[in-house]
Parts: sequence; structure tokens; C-alpha cells
Amino acid sequence: MAQYWQNRLKDHCTTARLEQPTWQDVSDRRGGRTAWSSIAVVQGRAYSARFWYDGAYVEQAREDAAEIAYLAICGNQPSSPTTTTAATTYYAGSYTA
Repeated sequence: MAQYWQNRLKDHCTTARLEQPTWQDVSDRRGGRTAWSSIAVVQGRAYSARFWYDGAYVEQAREDAAEIAYLAICGNQPSSPTTTTAATTYYAGSYTA
């Protein structure tokens, strides 16, 4: 899968001399399954992905969070409203692309 938004966010951070983004993957147990989302962190500010994904699509959650972060930092609005839902369980590690 292409990392279009992740790469745009990283490039913008480099150009603007901001710290490189990191991602924190979060999980929420839902019945017999686990839903995954991601949070992009830039300069200490967290940008949550809009949606929750199946475990096979965690990369899409990172792309979603990167898009939200990029558009917020550049002063644009995301293509759909952003809602933040707190996860009940957090994955222990963070991810740097």
C-alpha cells in the first residue's frame, strides 16, 4: 500500500523544520474482534485517525492519521469530519515510518 499521506507529512515536517512524525497504534476490543486505529504525533500534538480498522489494515489507519495531521498543520480541512473516540486498550509500542 502506498504511504502517500505519511510521506507528505514527513516531507512537510522536514521542510518546515518540525520533528518527524511518529505513530501510535491503538486497539479496542469489540466482541470477539479487535479494532485498530492510529494516532500521528507531530511536535507533541496528537492527530487521531477518523476510523477504526481490522487488524489487517493498520497501515490504512496510519495513512488516515497522517492525512488528518497534514491537513491540520497546513491549514486545510479533512475530507470528512474528524471525531476522536478513546480506545479502551492501547497497544504498547509506537511506530515510526
